[in-house]
Amino acid sequence: MALTRTPVVSGWFTESAADGGFRLLGTRCSACTAVFFPREDAYCRNPHCPGGGELAEVPLSPRGRVWSYTDGRYRPPAPYVSDRAGPWEPYTLVAVELEAEGMVVLGQAAPGVGVGDLAVGMEVEVVGGVLNEDPDTETAWTTWQFKPVGGNA
Repeated sequence: MALTRTPVVSGWFTESAADGGFRLLGTRCSACTAVFFPREDAYCRNPHCPGGGELAEVPLSPRGRVWSYTDGRYRPPAPYVSDRAGPWEPYTLVAVELEAEGMVVLGQAAPGVGVGDLAVGMEVEVVGGVLNEDPDTETAWTTWQFKPVGGNA
């Protein structure tokens, strides 16, 4: 049975081959050129913005550099789903600086990428991943993850 891929948060990323693959989506203010992620559709969050600008959706850089990383040794809250009766597997969190946008984005590392595979300054790329599969609804809940450029993970 094929599961329907559904974003965990609608509008935060796209996984279209026509649009260049997986990309995080942000918004850019036309008045001050500030870029936001997660996206902002109501107002510019830049306190120094002169105002009067429009917010437009923009795809964010597909690559960045590791700013920081750590392993998660606890079961996170919802929407993360884990079998409380099963053994716990730590996961890796990565803070990635997107140079073109001048911002740091947090996400999980791709499966198979641990803290021993990362280093501050290492180039990584954003890829699509699955947060949870729900066979009852035939849904694969998708999210973003980071993997080293040229890595096998």
